[in-house]
Amino acid sequence: ENLKPRVQWLKDLGMDNSQVAKTIMKFPQLMCCSLDQNLKPMVQWLKELGMDDSQVAKTIANFPQLMGCSLEENLKPRVQWLRELGMDVSQVAKTIMRFPPLMALSLEENLKPKVQWLKGLGMDDSQVAKTIMKFPQLMCCSLDQNLKPMVQ
Repeated sequence: ENLKPRVQWLKDLGMDNSQVAKTIMKFPQLMCCSLDQNLKPMVQWLKELGMDDSQVAKTIANFPQLMGCSLEENLKPRVQWLRELGMDVSQVAKTIMRFPPLMALSLEENLKPKVQWLKGLGMDDSQVAKTIMKFPQLMCCSLDQNLKPMVQ
């Protein structure tokens, strides 16, 4: 009985039965999240970034773990950090849609060290922001195992 409201909520976002099933399989904890405390505020926030209903549904279907992140402790600080690099709100939204796992990466242990490394290669904030926008998956690569050996 507890699952029905969440399943219906996912359908109301625009997901079909197959997408709902895949979303739940990827992140079963979604069924334990509060609709009013977690899920609805997250969707509202994504819409405030400029995503429409179908973009929100696609983003959640691609990376439902995003719904388990804290807005205040995880997502808003990462968006603020991307804005400080020079992205506008629509660019941030596009980057999240392109690669939602970016929002789950640690700022201190992952994102900031990679940006420092890119700056050490001679990039300025604008170039770093463009790089992240075009290829946000880069931020998941290991500095020592992948990135540094590529440039040496």
